[in-house]
Amino acid sequence: MNLSHIEHIGIAVKNLEEGIKFYEEVLGLKCYAIEVVEDQKVKTAFFQIGQTKIELLESIDPDGPIGKFIEKRGEGIHHIAFATEKLNFSLKELKEKGVNLIDKNPRRGAEGLNIAFLHPKAAHGVIIELCEHPE
Repeated sequence: MNLSHIEHIGIAVKNLEEGIKFYEEVLGLKCYAIEVVEDQKVKTAFFQIGQTKIELLESIDPDGPIGKFIEKRGEGIHHIAFATEKLNFSLKELKEKGVNLIDKNPRRGAEGLNIAFLHPKAAHGVIIELCEHPE
């Protein structure tokens, strides 16, 4: 598998506007994009720091993945996303290694990326996301 860098770190928040305010006013970062991803039942905000992004995630449905995550674990780091150039190949390789995948095929995520998630049980309790910029 060919991972190039940490694409972003996803952080679950109860209130996106409060999260944006903290990252802008306290940390001095600038939110450059806000987007709703309907099929994931989430509203996102992005910040760039170096080559890595921070993605704040607010649930738009309490039964969505982020709503359930916050209910169970509270606010905090939800996932780490790694960039790859060949997502289909990476998923195939992981499947061959017996890694438990949430997504067996790529799907469209925020910022138009192709994404897929590994199950947290496969990565010692961490949700891993693989991201690929579409060609």
